[in-house]
Amino acid sequence: MNQDDRPTGGPGRPEPDRPISGERHPEPPARPGPEQPKPPSRTEYPAEPAQPHPAERRPAPEPPERKHPPGPPPPERPAPSPARKPAVRPAAPQARPARPSAVLDEAHLGEIQGAFGRVPRERVEERPGLRTRLLTLLAIVGPGIIVMVGDNDAGGVATYAQAGQNYGYSLLWVLLLLVPVLIVNQEMVVRLGAVTGVGHARLLTERFGRFWGWFSVGDLFLLNFLTIVTEFIGISLAAEHLGASRYVVVPAAAVVLVAVTASGSFRRWERAMFAFIGASLLLIPLTLMSGPQWGRAAHDFVVPGIQGGASSEAILLIIAIVGTTVAPWQLFFQQSNVIDKRITPRFIGYERADTVIGSFVVVAGAAALIMIADFAARGTTVHGHFTDAAGVADALARHDSVLGVLFAIVLLDASIIGAAAVTLATSYAFGDVFNLRHSLHRSFGEAKQFYASYSLLVLVAAAIVLIPGAPLGLITEAVQALAGLLLPSASVFLLLLCNDTEVLGPWVNPRWLNMLATVTIAVLLMLSGTLMATTLFPAVNVTRLTIWLAIALVTGLLTAAVALRAARRRAPTRQVPVMPQAEKLAWRMPPLALLRPVRWSPGTRLGMMALRGYLILSALLLLIKAIRLGSS
Repeated sequence: MNQDDRPTGGPGRPEPDRPISGERHPEPPARPGPEQPKPPSRTEYPAEPAQPHPAERRPAPEPPERKHPPGPPPPERPAPSPARKPAVRPAAPQARPARPSAVLDEAHLGEIQGAFGRVPRERVEERPGLRTRLLTLLAIVGPGIIVMVGDNDAGGVATYAQAGQNYGYSLLWVLLLLVPVLIVNQEMVVRLGAVTGVGHARLLTERFGRFWGWFSVGDLFLLNFLTIVTEFIGISLAAEHLGASRYVVVPAAAVVLVAVTASGSFRRWERAMFAFIGASLLLIPLTLMSGPQWGRAAHDFVVPGIQGGASSEAILLIIAIVGTTVAPWQLFFQQSNVIDKRITPRFIGYERADTVIGSFVVVAGAAALIMIADFAARGTTVHGHFTDAAGVADALARHDSVLGVLFAIVLLDASIIGAAAVTLATSYAFGDVFNLRHSLHRSFGEAKQFYASYSLLVLVAAAIVLIPGAPLGLITEAVQALAGLLLPSASVFLLLLCNDTEVLGPWVNPRWLNMLATVTIAVLLMLSGTLMATTLFPAVNVTRLTIWLAIALVTGLLTAAVALRAARRRAPTRQVPVMPQAEKLAWRMPPLALLRPVRWSPGTRLGMMALRGYLILSALLLLIKAIRLGSS
């Protein structure tokens, strides 16, 4: 564990002042100069040799030494002196620079406490063995798996079930393409969280100004609240299939969510989340009981195709799969959860592994849902006529009542996990923006506003679902539209932050990752534009629109590549700090007030103005459509 990541001081021991610079501590001089205080250690020579302390004279056994006049000792005498002891100290602590931390809540510093273990602050192992690495991974694993499994929420279950019921296995290839997208996006927020110690919402506000910060956070609050409502819609549908009253199950689920989160222990919260994740493993027997066709699944995973041919409905469903798998709230949640778990740069490798594991888990779960829904509708009149997740449960119950019950439990469990993750992402952002205590390590009394915002979101969302005649269909449509609106700005700002040397220092993106992230974001922008256009103008030809947007995307990427190559020849190259690995693992972002302001190039400024115009226009059009739908 990096000793510089500890809170200032320590239990029962004050910590000496440290320099702010990121350089190594120099070795203590053998003779302190006149400007230095006299060190208390007896291993140093006295600062005033002309007036030696009596205790320094009495132990001298040799009479000839008393004949020498007071003055500096001969140069050969320091050879056996204990002053050389610093040379045999462990080199690792000296290689770590002492820097002030940008962490906003002191509860985010200290021992890592995970569901499956702890990592003490005092642990410093330069070359840990395999057993130590496995135990460390078990202690750190959590944020990556939780954010990915939380993505398979009520909306995800419905989207994947619709793909299976209407198109069989033919859209499995979309899931495989999403694995690198998930890993690239979430790995960048892992680095941002571990290195900066500051949440995504606060970084956006501090580095890009109030307009972008408040726009992103305001859109996130609205989108997340509507998403939480859809989670309780899923809970309601599952309760109805199980024969329970939604007026009992929905409030009970809300109380469980608040109780688990407001327990005042990050470890208890994470263990509860893994208990819910364990319940989602019911997908395994459910899949095996649904007559899976493994050969067909393997083929459709690697060979793109659409059952029945390409159509507007199929393209919209593909966009919905991408949108429900790569959601904006994931960026905010994982970055803040990494910070709250006290993960520092020294453990980035373990958190990357956690994220990769989670990416494959979410894709495996989505594939299982597609295969289950295909079995439910295969050879029946409901094939190609998806209604909602409850309809899939009813179709499975016609084969076997146990299958319907298992699917309803999976839907209920997925909705609870999604509600917990999305609500916590919102509360984290709330604490970041308003500079409040926002840590699960704190009790309710220590972070009242943080837990109050979480409880309010959950209770209000649950109450809306219980209102008779509530426009639940309109809310579901609004979630998809707002996700398409927020995704472009969230992805662009993520890439800009990961190339900001003031923020990430030696941890900025390498060039190959920038190229991959740029292509990924460009594809997401194209899909977001298609989703926005079809939401606002349902009569548009989606296939033709997608083709034209794809052509514009390729042209834009080629133009941008040529322009960047020309600009790189004229402009100086980006100066990335180069330092030893030990110092890199200890580097953390300085306090926000010490960062130099962002300087955008003319091309970046023009692109951001275009993005601002797109967002404002889209928001106005969405508002107009919402008013029309509400009045009708």
